[in-house]
Amino acid sequence: MTDKERFCNIMNYKSVDRSVYLSPGGWNETIERWKKEGFDPNNPPKFPKTDKWDWYGRWFYPNPPFEKKIISEDENTIVYINEEGITMREKKDNPDSSMPQFIRFPIETRQEYRKFMKEKMQPDLSSRIGPDYKEKLSSFKNREHPFIIIADRHGGFFGGLRALVGVEKACMLFYDDPLWVEEIMDDLADFLISMMDKILTYTDIDVFGFWEDMAFKTGPLVGPQIFRKFAFPRYKKVVDFLYSKGVKFISLDSDGNMSSLIPIWLDAGINTLYPFEVQCGMDVNKVRKEYGKKLRIWNGIDKRALAISKQAIDLELKRVEPLIKKGGYIAGPDHSLPPDVPYSNYLYYMEKLWELVNKI
Repeated sequence: MTDKERFCNIMNYKSVDRSVYLSPGGWNETIERWKKEGFDPNNPPKFPKTDKWDWYGRWFYPNPPFEKKIISEDENTIVYINEEGITMREKKDNPDSSMPQFIRFPIETRQEYRKFMKEKMQPDLSSRIGPDYKEKLSSFKNREHPFIIIADRHGGFFGGLRALVGVEKACMLFYDDPLWVEEIMDDLADFLISMMDKILTYTDIDVFGFWEDMAFKTGPLVGPQIFRKFAFPRYKKVVDFLYSKGVKFISLDSDGNMSSLIPIWLDAGINTLYPFEVQCGMDVNKVRKEYGKKLRIWNGIDKRALAISKQAIDLELKRVEPLIKKGGYIAGPDHSLPPDVPYSNYLYYMEKLWELVNKI
């Protein structure tokens, strides 16, 4: 089977030659650790054939991007404005692996917001994808692997809101200025539809993905009743459009415990969720039992097991084995691998995962 045929069959609960086999990513610090333990980036380990996915996620950022501007720095940290217009303080020794301190977000007033939307959020594929966007998109038509578009950062209705005003203000705006929240969500929905309408003129895709990251360890940052009131109509508008254009799988990415939001997403027509963080109480077997085959599940393997021992890895893979056999599930850790994962454990995980995905 081609990688695309295998992927689509799994997502449709049909028979396959084996399940999808993907290598998880690691933090920059993780890669540096692995180099000390034998990993050679110029001669990477020869795994059995890993599946190829074409995965694009940066076409929905503010464009043109904000100019990166250093505000101040000291021996240990740097304060700067990033490409999204967010002023943040980062540690110099591991900027990609530690959480920054967010100081200011690009939008504080309606006037700033409307200027931002006019100047930075136009659906111009030539500037977002490149002047050869027609040829690039058309080249995906006869692919043998999945083509996935993730509307990262500004491609969700809480994710997009928080990228503009920050988490605290985003949460308070539902109460302080609900009409502005509705305006922002309507604009984001229209932007996503306009972008995808243009993209789908030149190619088809296998998956469209919303990006939210709107939950923490014990629950969502916004209660389900409020989120259903505000976000559900906008999800439905975008999802209905995508289905009308032949897109069959609509995914959503949110870390944390998102249990109480799953019914909202399913009602809106979203049929794929990830990453199901185990440390936040997400259990892929429990979710499958509750929602059945209407929900496709990606990831959900506890990344912490890879840091503990080979025995812990065995237990985690055994836990998800029933889902792999039943379909509608693609195995992978519930996030990229942190630097407490030894290289030997990563290699062991890949060896045992290969054995597991062939038990169909």
